[in-house]
Amino acid sequence: MLPSAFDYHAPATLEEALALLVEHGDEAKLLSGGQSLVPLLKLRFAAPAHIIDIGRIPDLSYIREEGGFLRIGALVREVELERSELIAKRYPILKDTASVIADPLVRNRGTVAGNLAHGDPANDHPATMIALGAEVVARGPGGERSIPVAEFFQGLLTTALADDEILTEVRIPAPVEGSGGAYLKLERKVGDYATAGAACWIVLAGDGSIASARIGLTNLASTPVNATAAAAHLVGRKPTDETLDKTGELAAAATSPGKDRRGSVEYKQEMARVLTIRALKKALARAQGDVRSRP
Repeated sequence: MLPSAFDYHAPATLEEALALLVEHGDEAKLLSGGQSLVPLLKLRFAAPAHIIDIGRIPDLSYIREEGGFLRIGALVREVELERSELIAKRYPILKDTASVIADPLVRNRGTVAGNLAHGDPANDHPATMIALGAEVVARGPGGERSIPVAEFFQGLLTTALADDEILTEVRIPAPVEGSGGAYLKLERKVGDYATAGAACWIVLAGDGSIASARIGLTNLASTPVNATAAAAHLVGRKPTDETLDKTGELAAAATSPGKDRRGSVEYKQEMARVLTIRALKKALARAQGDVRSRP
């Protein structure tokens, strides 16, 4: 099926893009990598009168550490995370995530910010960003604001972005000593959406107990799951098998998946439990400095 007719705009600056959003309101859609929007256009699940392509705006593609944060620009593509030495060394959970998104064709075009802004709980980055305690930067006519990722996803394909705002940057706190994270995904075949996915981030205390933790889950509810009770169970405890098993159970209990061709509700919840435990073990190995656990 062919998309319905639309007017195409290619602004050269962020200010011009914002002006177009204000002018055309809810009749406009933003295009960056296009890997979420273009399929919707082709199926006519989306039929905007105006497409605003921000892909030519300069200075929106960067990966750098600055001011205590990893800063990822809006136009950074998945393949750039895969290939970045900084990401592999300091943020391997991001390489875990980017490398299992769809296929190389999609990763060569799709952007990290677009993956988040689409608001799809089946996308992989939302759970990872929850685990990392990330925030997104939104720019609108009234200026710039920062939104914690834990508050960003408000419903199926719905985010905290206003109609006249553009997600310009993702900010992730720089890792501290004794920290580690991992993302694991179960899929029916390479390139598929996750049947279930788990992203875990932990910080170890000096005595080997867990000082802090966050857990995000993929495609197990109408929004990415922030498994706060499961993460809280880890804090102050040593990472014994008993502790990890209970954490996995609490993570599964936080989910509300639907039955579909990928599996029953019970199967998906069991996979949430299993993947959480496995991701925690991998995160622990990284926090303890096991080089074999690096991507």
